Amino acid sequence: MWLRTSCCLTFDIAESTPFVLMLRPRSGSQQWIAREEYRLEPSVPVVEFTDNYGNLCQRLIAPPGIFVVRTAADVMITDNMDQEPGAPYVEVQNLPEAVLSYLLPSRYCESDRFGQLATEITANQLTGYDQVTAIVAWLRSTISYQPGSSDIALSAVEVNNRKTGVCRDLSHLGIALCRSLTIPARMVVGYLYGLEPMDLHAWFEDYVGGRWYTFDATQAELTGGYVAIGYGRDAADVAVYNQFGPAIYAIDQQVSVQRIEKE
Repeated sequence: MWLRTSCCLTFDIAESTPFVLMLRPRSGSQQWIAREEYRLEPSVPVVEFTDNYGNLCQRLIAPPGIFVVRTAADVMITDNMDQEPGAPYVEVQNLPEAVLSYLLPSRYCESDRFGQLATEITANQLTGYDQVTAIVAWLRSTISYQPGSSDIALSAVEVNNRKTGVCRDLSHLGIALCRSLTIPARMVVGYLYGLEPMDLHAWFEDYVGGRWYTFDATQAELTGGYVAIGYGRDAADVAVYNQFGPAIYAIDQQVSVQRIEKE
């Protein structure tokens, strides 16, 4: 499947402001970036670097006035997400070193608070993939997914108390529950074809059976159409932009995901 993704962020800058952006998807086992477009209006010098999680990030200083960031990409993705019921739990001593940080509690995923609940949710499940499937089913039946209901990231504890949240919030709770069972879990931000209402999206992945698998509690079924931009421990690691100084928020955000035909 070929998709054309785009994101346009508009800011009204009062004074010169440092930014770190994370809007470039990278090629991997589940996606191939065939074409990219990245425009800044007005144009400013940019330094690109790769962060601790392998994400492509851009540093710049935005000048005063209207500042626009436009990105687009043509991406080839798999038609269906890989699923592997029964994929086994990987013992900690056998995990790759790069995966170990995804076992620990983080700012928005207080996994040390969810051991008992996770054990109850996954009772009688095979350890590994099937435990995560049970957690996703519990999230769908227990936490109300309400797109656009919050602009502020909630921690897993807060989401569990409120019983409602956006995609980011359900991911935080899912990650915390998985980590409490010593299953590595990480957050992903990106695009999802067919998402309603269209926006940037968040989901999570778990490391079982020797690889990462995708899980999304906001969707009734796990189908294709996912394009990952960034990975991290929680929302603090995968913000598509961070600015430093007086708070600035995008005055407009336009996101599009279209299916295209490639020769």
